[in-house]
Amino acid sequence: MRLRSQAVENTVQVLLPLPLADAYDYRVPAELALVPGHFVVVPLGKREVIGVVWGAGTGEVPQAKLRDVVGVLPALPMAEAMRRFVDWVSAYTLMPRGAVLRMAMSAPSALEAPKTELVYRAAATPQSDDTALKLTAARRRVLEVTKEGPAMPVAELAHLAGVGTSVVKTMASVGLLEAVERVVRRAFPQPDGTREGPVLSPDQKAAADGLVDKVRAHAFSATLLDGVPGAGKTEVYFEAIAAAVAARRQVLVLLPEIALTAQWLKRFEDRFGAPPAAWHSGLTSLERRETWRAIAEGRVSVVVGARSALFLPFAELGLIVVDEEHDGSFKQDDGVIYNARDMAVVRARLASAPIVLASATPSLESVVNVQTGRYGEVQLPGRHGGHQLAALSAVDLRRDPPTRGRWLSPPVVDAMKATLAAGEQTLLFLNRRGYAPITLCRACGHGLECPQCSAWLVEHRFRRALVCHHCGHAEAPAQACKHCGAVDQFVACGPGVERLAEEAAELFPEARLELFTSDSLMNRVEAEAAVERMINGEIDILIGTQMAAKGHHFPNLTLVAVIDADLGLNGGDLRAAERTFQLLYQVAGRAGRDGRPGRALIQTHNPDHAVMQALVSGDRDRFVEVELADREAAAMPPYGRLASLIVSGPDPAAVDNVCAALARRAPHRDGVTVLGPSVAPMALLRGRHRRRFLLKTSRDIAVQPLLHAWLEQIGLPNSVRLQVDVDPYSFL
Repeated sequence: MRLRSQAVENTVQVLLPLPLADAYDYRVPAELALVPGHFVVVPLGKREVIGVVWGAGTGEVPQAKLRDVVGVLPALPMAEAMRRFVDWVSAYTLMPRGAVLRMAMSAPSALEAPKTELVYRAAATPQSDDTALKLTAARRRVLEVTKEGPAMPVAELAHLAGVGTSVVKTMASVGLLEAVERVVRRAFPQPDGTREGPVLSPDQKAAADGLVDKVRAHAFSATLLDGVPGAGKTEVYFEAIAAAVAARRQVLVLLPEIALTAQWLKRFEDRFGAPPAAWHSGLTSLERRETWRAIAEGRVSVVVGARSALFLPFAELGLIVVDEEHDGSFKQDDGVIYNARDMAVVRARLASAPIVLASATPSLESVVNVQTGRYGEVQLPGRHGGHQLAALSAVDLRRDPPTRGRWLSPPVVDAMKATLAAGEQTLLFLNRRGYAPITLCRACGHGLECPQCSAWLVEHRFRRALVCHHCGHAEAPAQACKHCGAVDQFVACGPGVERLAEEAAELFPEARLELFTSDSLMNRVEAEAAVERMINGEIDILIGTQMAAKGHHFPNLTLVAVIDADLGLNGGDLRAAERTFQLLYQVAGRAGRDGRPGRALIQTHNPDHAVMQALVSGDRDRFVEVELADREAAAMPPYGRLASLIVSGPDPAAVDNVCAALARRAPHRDGVTVLGPSVAPMALLRGRHRRRFLLKTSRDIAVQPLLHAWLEQIGLPNSVRLQVDVDPYSFL
């Protein structure tokens, strides 16, 4: 409907993709007819910016102070469901609407008029006899080509006809050909939703049928697809994708790791005959523009991407799939802080589309949502084809410690020898990048720290650098200690994957080793190549971090060894046990996936810990039950609500002053607890001193109104930043 209300005297509200909470009123020139969602150019100060018409003007600004909308961009208007999604995310996360809108306008060039090109076809009008006399052999070949296909650019037409481009241009000038302007659009392959898929087991078929029914209902539903590693969850939700594509509706698949994309894409193309469109940070600006616009125009049926793909402008969204839904990578901790898994459920609801959350180790939040009836559930209790899960056992490092200066215990070394002798592959898993996490001076005990963060510098020996994994600061290894001046007295403490690779190479010099980390594989192409080498048997020992822990199918991998299973249990984090169990269960599931018996060995100093006991016994459900009982007793999520406040600034005194003001005005009522202020575990990050508050409420109390009422009483100096994290995942 046109926004020409006399009550607001031809004005509209325009929301700008800037960290602003409110839309601005603008006057609509008589020659423009605007509707909500139109992308428009408006003046802002001395510059012009692109914004979105959000609604009718408020009428609160005098006409004399209003500025005119400059123009409308030639792009489809932002759909109402998308605008509601922006509003919802903003309200839930307490982030400015403009900051959320910016994520939904991630390819600004896609809003501009698409590029055009001249294409040539045979002239529609008959030629005179005089013109006909000019039909040389070359010209006849050109006309023959134009009869057999659509209009095409001069270079392509000339190539197919075997003539020079001047021949084509001359034919156009004398009237034998006519030039037509055509919009340049990238052609996207179209997956075939009617293509026959693989034969499913009875359990898979029952699960797939349930998901297909939900897709065909064209209504919102949320379903947890719960299956052990290797159960064939991907093949099951592929059936739901096929149903959506066959119904000419669009599908969004969210994956947590770029390294997972390679095998997933191959499986998808094998199933549907064409690849999906991909959306991730590695796309060029041209690829982003073409993909964004094609999605908005409905020319792309399936998109696979990282969490940012959630904000793409789908024309007809019919299904969302969140694979590895438990994964912490779905949480964005910078800018607009949100959990893509949870926001995907909201996006599906606003689009009246079903959503599938798939995992072998579902998050406790999703488990409780199933128990309370908010989500449906389909289960795949066994591996596809009757294959058995890897036999998992704990290696007690108190009884079987590695030799001095080593990190692989004797049972792990023996298992690796047997695996190599059998011509099979090993995965050594250590969720710690670099060579060593700490570098100390033997003379004075001083450790090398990041100058901008409360963190140790991690040695990356292969690239000869000391790196902070929090802010990215890097420096060359020092020869002399800055504190005591001792020379060549630095010693590496603890293992990283590079040190593990060094040890494995010494123990097995004939084996082919490769690192599988974000440092060794810098982009998607390199990750795909490494996965392919592993599948082809070109690697004997793969040494990796969490990038190697989930989603991969390596047919000849039969041994997984977890080097430091206790690593994630330190620090007292609310989700430490849950995350550790999920990660180790997933990595153990990489072994024995193709019919060969698999083994998983977990090195631990605490084999009696509940997580280790649950892993060894294979009783995932018992672990979940105990963990949920502990959370419920403490009224912690998913039985309570949390919001984290981080106050930071370069001057610790200014930060503490703001914290004191916040503490004085903290809310006090039944069911509400405010903890803090306290120094954050990461007390200094990127040169900013950090303090934390934690707001805890019972499940029936919404934290957003409390936070609004609390924070609006506080004025912040320019140097101090206040960051709100509703439903925090990390507590650093």
